[in-house]
Amino acid sequence: MNLYAIRAIYRFEMARAWRTLTQSIISPVLSTSLYFVVFGAAIGSRIPEVEGVSYGSFIVPGLMMLALLTQSIANASFGIFFPRFTGAIYEVLSAPVSYLEIVVAYVGAAATKSLVLGVIILITASLFVPLRIEHPLWMVLFLLLTTVTFSLLGFIIGIWADNFEKLQLVPMLVVTPLTFLGGTFYSISMLPPFWQTVTLFNPVVYLVSGFRWSFFGIADVEPALSLGMTLLFLGVCVAIVAWIFRTGYRLKP
Repeated sequence: MNLYAIRAIYRFEMARAWRTLTQSIISPVLSTSLYFVVFGAAIGSRIPEVEGVSYGSFIVPGLMMLALLTQSIANASFGIFFPRFTGAIYEVLSAPVSYLEIVVAYVGAAATKSLVLGVIILITASLFVPLRIEHPLWMVLFLLLTTVTFSLLGFIIGIWADNFEKLQLVPMLVVTPLTFLGGTFYSISMLPPFWQTVTLFNPVVYLVSGFRWSFFGIADVEPALSLGMTLLFLGVCVAIVAWIFRTGYRLKP
């Protein structure tokens, strides 16, 4: 394992995050804070509690997932797309660096940025609503798996996209709607039986449910199933990344 190469790419990506601090950290935190204010005031006044948890606290895990999913994809996709756009990726590919080391560096940097953002959002949320974390180790596990999985997805999107518009296509038209419909602002038990069944086909439901369980001990689906679905999605992303490097898809000129 070439740790020097991994550290060089990782430090470069992290330095880019500090150069774009407003876009990387401040903007997502402000957006999430607005969600707390708007939804907490507008809906929280009409729905005081959900399954024994105040509505303002109930939506915290969902809002964290919304921010983590979108930012993990954005960080990883832009991180690999820009070297492709400038042609610098060919210097990386021609260097004595394995494909695994490239993925670890880029995905690790994107996941780190998302984890930092998640901690900041958690601290910010505690200023608005009372929070408790019943299963802190499980919370950390779900946090790590989610950021790594969606950073891998962002890495895939960054290789697939051939222009800047496509970078936003999947996050805006697929991930964000699925997150809003995945129990971010409500429990799926509040839906009619038919729509509860339909919602279970939304993979984000399992992420939000498992993460919320780690906070409050309540879940829409079994935590073990949430963990299993997260690991399955992680495995699919790893398999796709392995196929990309094996075939040279969008990497070979």
